[in-house]
Amino acid sequence: MRLADSHCHLNYKGLGEQQPEVLARARESGVVAMLNIATREREWDEVLATAEREPDVWATVGIHPHEADEHPHIDTSKLVARAAHPRVVGIGETGLDYYYDHSDRAQQQASFRSHIAASRETGLPLIVHTRDAEDDTASILADEMGQGAYPGVIHCFTASGAFADKALDLGFYISISGIVTFKNARELQETAARLPLDRLLIETDAPFLAPVPHRGKTGEPAFVADTCRFLAQLRGQDAEELAEVTRANFHTLFAKTLG
Repeated sequence: MRLADSHCHLNYKGLGEQQPEVLARARESGVVAMLNIATREREWDEVLATAEREPDVWATVGIHPHEADEHPHIDTSKLVARAAHPRVVGIGETGLDYYYDHSDRAQQQASFRSHIAASRETGLPLIVHTRDAEDDTASILADEMGQGAYPGVIHCFTASGAFADKALDLGFYISISGIVTFKNARELQETAARLPLDRLLIETDAPFLAPVPHRGKTGEPAFVADTCRFLAQLRGQDAEELAEVTRANFHTLFAKTLG
């Protein structure tokens, strides 16, 4: 299989200390493209350095909703300026997280809109995190789409089927993580089984959410192969075909990777 891990954190604790070994294991598992995601400003240089050093790794710039209160100075212009780097291929991750509420909801929403404006201005895809915030996420995405189109993906999808349909209607891709392999993920499995093939991505969100049979371990990009095999079986597809299509979808959405 030739796979793309559309969302991982290669510089996070658990992976950053052994990054060469992590990358080697990913490549041995067939991973040929990895998107290294930024979540706070102090990570930007490090995430970008990995992408500059590794030809099969790309970077994003963004502020996670958990970090919104600590980054009121990160506006659209700062995101656009950093996104000009040739190895930066996406904006985010950004979005809304009302489960933990680590940042004020109004500030999360303001940061989210700044990221959307940067996506619209640069043409780079928006990477959206949403948890317990479906209604506000859908409302903001639709409102902003009305002000001008922009591409994007709902990462680590765990929301309702209704939200999936809203995202698809807006032209978004949906990325499935190792959560889909968990026994208690029945609703997610039902949604993942019916997602249109041309809008489907696969990710690890490493070092988090290791799929079965690795659950409980530190997640890493190599495990995207396990999620692919499970998802293929769930959908009644060939795993090699699913790997190929989701990899192609990754490069279609993140077109700058073809640079």
